[in-house]
Amino acid sequence: MKKIIRIWDLPIRLFHWLLVICIIGSIISVNIGGNAMQWHGYFGYSIFTLVLFRIVWGLVGSTHARFANFIPSKTTLLNHLSGKSKAVLGHNPLGALSVLALILALLIQTITGLFSDDEIAFQGPLAKYLSEAAVSIFSEIHEANSGLIYGLIALHLAAIFYYQKIKGENLIKPMLVGDKEIDPSEEAKYSPTDLGQASKDGGLQRGLALFLLSVIAVVVGYLITSS
Repeated sequence: MKKIIRIWDLPIRLFHWLLVICIIGSIISVNIGGNAMQWHGYFGYSIFTLVLFRIVWGLVGSTHARFANFIPSKTTLLNHLSGKSKAVLGHNPLGALSVLALILALLIQTITGLFSDDEIAFQGPLAKYLSEAAVSIFSEIHEANSGLIYGLIALHLAAIFYYQKIKGENLIKPMLVGDKEIDPSEEAKYSPTDLGQASKDGGLQRGLALFLLSVIAVVVGYLITSS
């Protein structure tokens, strides 16, 4: 009988899929241009809110959502690359680095977007507080950083395909249902400590996540509308 362990709590799963929707919407709207740039801004503000929530949840959230649980040390990373480390329930060391890179890239993208001006259809709400030269720099970073984000997304999708087709491990299902199924014959691949660290996903955790997201959304909304 397979062992079922809760890996991803509901807040993390909702964050993940809402982020996917917002990124897709952002890409579509910026390529349409014109009046759609207003929607590009809305998607950007939403991504900013979600990323800030993810950073906070990485500090106070459930076990496998916490940065302290998956940020790899140099030794852990080298052991993983050499095949000497145990399998992990959450992010492996390379996956952890890609997650951190994407969070950082999205944070840079959304912050620079607040100060950007395409001089055609969109001006960031905070651009008016900077000089033209500074706005130009932020706009250039915003445009250049988008290429890095596309690359990280492509790497993420390639990793999902590799694990699905080569290693026979479905990474999408746990992000949908929250649980990971461990066959008894595979338990030896994991450390006993890791197998005993299921993520809490009860009403208390979900309520805290909703409260934090609401506070962050209000602060971001005030920042945008009051400027």
